Amino acid sequence: MESKSNIDYTLYLVTDSTPAILGDKDIVQVVEQAIQGGVSIVQYRDKHSDTGTLISTATRLHAITKKYNVPLLINDRLDVCQAVGVEGVHIGQDDISCVEARKILGSKAIIGVTASSVEEAAKAIKDGADYLGIGTTFATPTKTDTKSIIGTKGLQEILGTTETGTEKSIPCVAIGSINATNVQRVLHQSAHGTNRLNGVAIVSAIMASVDPQASAKELLALIRATPEKFYAAVPPGVTANDGLSELLSRIPDILKTHVTSSPLSHNMTNTVVQNFAANVSIATGGSPIMSENGPEAADLARLGGGLVINMGTATPEKITTFIAGLRAYNAVGSPVLLDPVGGGATAVRREAIKTLLAAGFFSIIKGNEGEINAVVTAGATARQASSQRQQQQQRGVDSGPSTLSEGEKIKMVKELAQREHCVVLMTGRVDYLSDGVRTATVANGSHWLGKITGAGCALGSVIASYVAVYPQDKFLATLAALLHYEIAAEHAERRDSVRGPGSFIPAFLDELYLLGEQVKEGKGLAAEDGDDFKKLKVELV
Repeated sequence: MESKSNIDYTLYLVTDSTPAILGDKDIVQVVEQAIQGGVSIVQYRDKHSDTGTLISTATRLHAITKKYNVPLLINDRLDVCQAVGVEGVHIGQDDISCVEARKILGSKAIIGVTASSVEEAAKAIKDGADYLGIGTTFATPTKTDTKSIIGTKGLQEILGTTETGTEKSIPCVAIGSINATNVQRVLHQSAHGTNRLNGVAIVSAIMASVDPQASAKELLALIRATPEKFYAAVPPGVTANDGLSELLSRIPDILKTHVTSSPLSHNMTNTVVQNFAANVSIATGGSPIMSENGPEAADLARLGGGLVINMGTATPEKITTFIAGLRAYNAVGSPVLLDPVGGGATAVRREAIKTLLAAGFFSIIKGNEGEINAVVTAGATARQASSQRQQQQQRGVDSGPSTLSEGEKIKMVKELAQREHCVVLMTGRVDYLSDGVRTATVANGSHWLGKITGAGCALGSVIASYVAVYPQDKFLATLAALLHYEIAAEHAERRDSVRGPGSFIPAFLDELYLLGEQVKEGKGLAAEDGDDFKKLKVELV
């Protein structure tokens, strides 16, 4: 067996012998098939069998794992570990201490410790654990004594405290309902700077599989693939020092690509604004579909568009549909925008945000100041929440008066973008846009946008289709969508026929369309020496 420092934690199998998971399969055969599919370390976990059965099964398992040079650990039971001579143990917070386990098993044994908080992780590292099993990530039926569900934010927080300089001081593995549908998201969203998980622990996704080898092979392929292809907000090589002129010079090509390609914008949006949002999307060159049919989301996700999840008229049934759509688009790597309309208004809406953040990955989060603050609070760990300002109470879906300074807004969007690994747009009189590295303010637009229902919701539809056609830089795609929207609003406001919000709406739709037509001809926003381009009020901060 290789030395402890060279242990591969990439695909860590935790066994489950219960009939609900294992069925009538032979655990030894399942483990061997899983190893053949790529499992690199195995933990034998059985909380119910007597000592004799544990030793017998562990002996059979060890014969297989030694054959493939894969370490075998025993959950909790040091006596079984010693009796069989396996490579080590994994202990929980309610088991024997790591220090005592080390005295009994010696320096060569692999000892892993479960940690679900920063404090538990720090203690395990101090006590000499060889690796951390971090979780529970998501709720799981295989472990009914779960003390806390920490989500990817909890994983991220713990990874952040395992640093020694710029390196992790100990290997870390996440556990808790991780499977093929969420493994890449877990790996990506849990990252803290350059610190990432060393692997994931899998239970049901392999142990309950009808083909453990194929399931393990699929999981390993997903782990080894580059999740940033789908999930990264910041393209490789991008820094905060990139100049504004260089960024803006790329906007015309993005605009032209969008207005000439009719990208799909799949809207799971509120009933109040469906018609307006669809018309806005069409006017900008998009191809909207207003569907809250969860079962068809998988087919729509394959069409190369973007999904908008808008909470304006959310119900428990709609939340279920949102999750179905979110997972369908995550599965194929297509962009998803969250618009937490009225997110700070009620406890129900705040809980809905928390549910959605845990259910999948959002490429863009867009909202007004109160809504973005609601996302910050809903997705925070207990430690993060304690250092944040008290939850703002939003009156409804309108933005209400601002309570933050410019510096506080910049800090909020940047930190949320870094936490969620996505692009964040806070709308208002001045818009604040960040991918966690680049942060920009945009002061274009019209005051009439704040006087009509659904202006923000419709913007979400436009952004989703722009990011769909330019996913390689979601920050720039969002900026292009915002500029298309707000420059058109300025044009509409200047029309002599516009005397209020009622006359503004048709003029705005016209100008959205006309701006696109100009772009096709290389005019308007497509001309860097033109009036529209010169009037852009964009600053990097």
